[in-house]
Amino acid sequence: MLAAWVALPALLGLLVLGWGSLVEAAGGRRLPLALLPALGLAAIVVVAQFLTLADATAELTVPVVAALAVAGLARLAIGRLARPEGWALAAVAATFAVYAATIVASGEPTFAGYIRLDDTATWMALTDRVMEHGRSLDGLAPSSYEATLAVTLADGYPIGVFLPLGVGAALVGQDVAWLVQPYMAWLGALLALALWSLATPLVASRPLRALVAFVAAQPALLVGYYLWGGIKELAAAALIATAAALAGRLLADRLAARMLVPFAFVCAALAGVLSGGGLIWLIPALALLTALGLRRLPLVAVAARGAVLIGLVAALGLPVLVAGDLLPPTSAPLTDAGARGNLIAPLEPAQVAGIWPAGDFRFDPVDGLPVDALIAVALIAAAGGLAVAWRARAWGALAYVAGMLAAAGLICAIGSPWVDAKALATASPAIPFAAMIAGAALVASRRRIAGGALLAALAVGVLWSNALAYRDANLAPYDQFAELERVGERIAGQGPTLMTEYQPYGVRHFLRDADPEGASELRRRRVELAAGGMLAKGESADTDALDPGALFVYRTLVLRRSPAQSRPPAAYRLHWRGDYYEVWQREAATAREPRRLALGGPDQPVGRPGCGAVAGLAAEAGPGGELIAARRAPAIAASLARASYPREWSIPGDRAHPIPRGAGTVAARVEVQRRADYEVWLRGSIRAEAELLVDGHPAGEIRHQLENRGQYVRLGSAALERGAHLIELRVGDADLHPGSGGAPAAIGPLVLASADAADARLVRVDASRARSLCRRRWDWIEVAA
Repeated sequence: MLAAWVALPALLGLLVLGWGSLVEAAGGRRLPLALLPALGLAAIVVVAQFLTLADATAELTVPVVAALAVAGLARLAIGRLARPEGWALAAVAATFAVYAATIVASGEPTFAGYIRLDDTATWMALTDRVMEHGRSLDGLAPSSYEATLAVTLADGYPIGVFLPLGVGAALVGQDVAWLVQPYMAWLGALLALALWSLATPLVASRPLRALVAFVAAQPALLVGYYLWGGIKELAAAALIATAAALAGRLLADRLAARMLVPFAFVCAALAGVLSGGGLIWLIPALALLTALGLRRLPLVAVAARGAVLIGLVAALGLPVLVAGDLLPPTSAPLTDAGARGNLIAPLEPAQVAGIWPAGDFRFDPVDGLPVDALIAVALIAAAGGLAVAWRARAWGALAYVAGMLAAAGLICAIGSPWVDAKALATASPAIPFAAMIAGAALVASRRRIAGGALLAALAVGVLWSNALAYRDANLAPYDQFAELERVGERIAGQGPTLMTEYQPYGVRHFLRDADPEGASELRRRRVELAAGGMLAKGESADTDALDPGALFVYRTLVLRRSPAQSRPPAAYRLHWRGDYYEVWQREAATAREPRRLALGGPDQPVGRPGCGAVAGLAAEAGPGGELIAARRAPAIAASLARASYPREWSIPGDRAHPIPRGAGTVAARVEVQRRADYEVWLRGSIRAEAELLVDGHPAGEIRHQLENRGQYVRLGSAALERGAHLIELRVGDADLHPGSGGAPAAIGPLVLASADAADARLVRVDASRARSLCRRRWDWIEVAA
């Protein structure tokens, strides 16, 4: 946790401060200290893109970035001893704390957006690859990891935002999975710094200026995207605000030629983050520069500076031009009205106001009338803030607010709902910023009660929205993924590897060195079902459900532990077993798939074969042949159709799968046939704290364990005697823990298991004695190779 949330932000802060100092020197003008970090971020993005163009230079990225950062810090220490603004640091720290709260309060260095959107898995894959091999895919075997990179990295997907993250991960020595969320929170803090700079000519009071930056840097929609892995939206918001602040400085310096250098770095970095088309966000600022520049300089001088700027941006952005097109390769549905991605419906334009207390920004706010009033206040106040900026000739702030809204409006006019939502998120700091400026202006003009009321209303609206987002967050299961990270290290180079559960973070990141493929993920091979067809994205399957020919392509299987998971075919041997996963491997020479009879069902791995089916296998084995059967204890599945639980949990027409809406207890009686130690499992997810009781005695506790469709949560364990037992699951209500108040999903059944796939024992039987296998419980039977 300390490495992720303390060491990484501190290290990145030093890196960007050093690089910002170097760019400041190139610009020939002293810049506000608050602008240097975002300027340094832009410089690292630009330079690292050149270094990661080729495999031969990619590994130089970290030492080059670190060495030049040290040089920049030395320049800063020698030539500029100005103390940083205490209130600016307070705004940065408070903003970072708000963004960090959702993860830090969980007590684990995990990340958000799990299940809702799996783009973060792709961000990890891109970061992993570019830092070691640049854009080259040479040497990668066919896999889901390779396929992910082929449709992104190889086709020119913009990588700028991932490069500082990759540098930071290398320097702190942590897996990028545990650093992506603090990196995004740090980007939010950079946005606050840029907004502080924009507010400087408008708000003389430093405490008020800090409040303006703090509130405007955390608009509800941008925070919502942060909790979805919206890394590009956060970086773009910080860079655009920085560009606007630099535009104001350029005008103050009469478009000084050398001052174009810092501005060009930010422009090129924005293209590196969003692709060349992302420069649309800067068109309004450039138009303002041109119009006001013509009032101060001759047309020829303005045209010359424009040519210099275009040349600088083209030169600094050369990697973007070389690697890709104007738009990212995944933006094919850019203008398709039906392209909604993970949205339920197009977002409301009013969400750009920064206030949307809904928990999940895809849904309506919790209280319509008060929210409508707050949004109206924000919009009216923002107009007042624009008037304040106009009167003060604060061109940077004016370019920022008007430019953000104009660019977002243009994108929304032509874009798909998915692209529109990203544009609204990127632009969403603008209206809270302008509205807070209006409130600060009222306070400064001695209308303190009105100004204070306005500032308080805006702050309450934004913080209320983000408190609900905190409550509804989807956090990734840290312990499970930490185990998967260890699995990846253990099986590196031992592929190809198959995951039968839907787990994009496994096949795109943690298992990347084992040539992993997901049975329902982007893949290169057809993983067919025994019954025909293929799994749809998001689905999981038992190994018994897969065609043996498709399964035997893979040397290594990484299987999720569950009470229903079958033992893989006899050729596979248990390689490793953890709390969440089992690793099975076969000898590379074992290539022939067996003829087999899969038994069991969705919640029961064993079944009783009919004698006709067994005789068919015996005939396949032939005289002198053998059959192999996997023996294990049956699971005990307790349907919740007969369980007791609160009435409000019921689903009309489906009593077996209640939805735990609020606190309550589900209680089911089970009949145990033999004495043993049992693990208790529940199909579904758990959000709020839950306690397992067996016959009234505590047997386990669990909190916020989210699962993809069809997966199980391990609730606890108990030693049970033969006979009837009462299984209770007490689910708590939403509390202060992040994610505890999110939308629940259906659960059930409860399953008790005294053995899993690793405990199965193989029994070999001569084909002539095959009838001895009839009507007994087996996991499966197959013909011996």
